Amino acid sequence: MSIQPDNNGLFANLRRGFAVLGFLYLGAVILLAVPWFQSHILYMNALKLPWNAHFDAPERHGLAPGKTANIKIQTADNHTLGAWFILSDTIYHNLSFPPPPSAAESHISEAVAQRPTVLFFHGNAATRALGMRVRLYSGFTSRLNANVLVIDYRGFGDSPGTPTEDGLSLDARAAWDWLIAQGASPQDVLIVGHSLGTAVASRLSVDLSEDGVKFKGTVLMSPFSSLYTLVDTYNIFGVFPVMLPINMIPRAADIYKSFLVHKFDTLSVISKLKVPILILHAEDDWDISHTHSDALFDALLEPYLPPVYSPVSKPRQWNEYHAQLVTRRETRESLLTRTVIPNFGIMDQFDGFGERITLLKTSTGSHNEVGTLEGVQEVIRDTFFTPEGLH
Repeated sequence: MSIQPDNNGLFANLRRGFAVLGFLYLGAVILLAVPWFQSHILYMNALKLPWNAHFDAPERHGLAPGKTANIKIQTADNHTLGAWFILSDTIYHNLSFPPPPSAAESHISEAVAQRPTVLFFHGNAATRALGMRVRLYSGFTSRLNANVLVIDYRGFGDSPGTPTEDGLSLDARAAWDWLIAQGASPQDVLIVGHSLGTAVASRLSVDLSEDGVKFKGTVLMSPFSSLYTLVDTYNIFGVFPVMLPINMIPRAADIYKSFLVHKFDTLSVISKLKVPILILHAEDDWDISHTHSDALFDALLEPYLPPVYSPVSKPRQWNEYHAQLVTRRETRESLLTRTVIPNFGIMDQFDGFGERITLLKTSTGSHNEVGTLEGVQEVIRDTFFTPEGLH
């Protein structure tokens, strides 16, 4: 006598499983409407990786002996930020080895006078001592031969306080002001942001542009166009669209997003930048879709494209609409220079407001490692650090 499988029991278990997942999802959605939970999920500053970091001993996190100064920077609203200043390889190699522990601190003025500096703003979670970030610094100091200043925002690492959108903007400006106070020329400073740091870098860059400050340029690695659009496109583990269930209810998504207290709206301000810009993204980024970089690049290109007016209903208007689309596409193609780099990625460029705007999309690199790719660092070097581009 054969034993029949208990399909009813199987389906009951599946129903219970989906019910549990549904309640968990509903609970998460409700919690994310609360500002306190929003902030902790967005910044994840409580995740202070690596645990028990030795900020006063950068050598223990992979940097060369005496190459990094552990410094403190004061903000305009009296917050104290932990930061590292890392010497470029050119400056460091002129020191006798092994240099004294205070070597980097005593050579900061010399370093910023002789070599360009990367002002780096990291993403959410962890600290400036995280391994993948240290690999970035090493690439900047070697392949770009630049100094690096990296801060931990308020509430991150050894920087006390609570992170806010305006607070991070003040932190970024304090880092800039500190560099200038050390003798750095604005034209020798390249502002670089990764992930959440792209919103911080963009806001600082816009503020400087509006103040008439001419600096080397801005690099946005794995950016998002705004927090609103990030919520729309974010996939859990790169698979499940977080807003899919809510989007099935009319107007529910708009109502839910009205509870977001943070904006980080780079898309609305990026066109105010008046410096060379490099936007780069990996196509295999599971955290933030590379379509966000497309949106930012398109916003920069938009002022140079002819407008398209929506038709009403008359056949003649539809013909005009089609002709406008064709003209717009042809104008876009005439403005862009596309370079296909075999086995690496695609680079689109155009000249806007007298400066070069570049979009680089790599085939690999994911969200966190794209900046460590040698090819990416070569594009940064070729864009900003060629001999004629150095101050």
